[in-house]
Amino acid sequence: MTTVPALRTAGEADIDNVADLIADSFDHIDVIHFLVPDPDLRRPVTRDWYRLYVEHAIGGAGQVVMTADGAAAAVWFDRTGAPSEPEDYDKRLAELAGEHLDHFQHLDRQMEARHPTDPHWHLLFLAVRPDRWSQGLGSALMDHTHARLDAEGVPAYLEATSEQNRKLYRRHGYTDMIPPVIEVSAVAHLYRMWRPTQNH
Repeated sequence: MTTVPALRTAGEADIDNVADLIADSFDHIDVIHFLVPDPDLRRPVTRDWYRLYVEHAIGGAGQVVMTADGAAAAVWFDRTGAPSEPEDYDKRLAELAGEHLDHFQHLDRQMEARHPTDPHWHLLFLAVRPDRWSQGLGSALMDHTHARLDAEGVPAYLEATSEQNRKLYRRHGYTDMIPPVIEVSAVAHLYRMWRPTQNH
């Protein structure tokens, strides 16, 4: 019997810790390898990129929910109205990405072109510290926000990063969209998934 972890809403003091957590848990993902092929540069560059979005969500564009022990976090964005981007995004992205800027811009274009237009909440990052994988932390974080979204009648959307993740998300009510795949590169794919409101 897995104990459901204590959860809390992240605040400004958590921004750097959540960015570090995402960097630790996403290092193996094909899309992240596409963004920064050099393994020595990958973590510092992508960590600063994650931080932009964590800061933006916590600043009012969405919500970040995390386990009380900091081992897992979910970064959500409210897309029930007009979408927004982090402050000074283009300038800050150019500064952090450096020679990899075209890769980040390519990913942004691919994701935004295929983003659903119906009102929803977007789960951009679901991160669990690698030594805590397969302990139900990601599921607990999703269940927490899904319960609120269901009560409000709001669907959810995400881009899965692997076939294994697609299986997890299907268990939480997500289904493949048409077309399902965002081909970021020849070997790096994202999978568009939509979760209609669930009636419990």
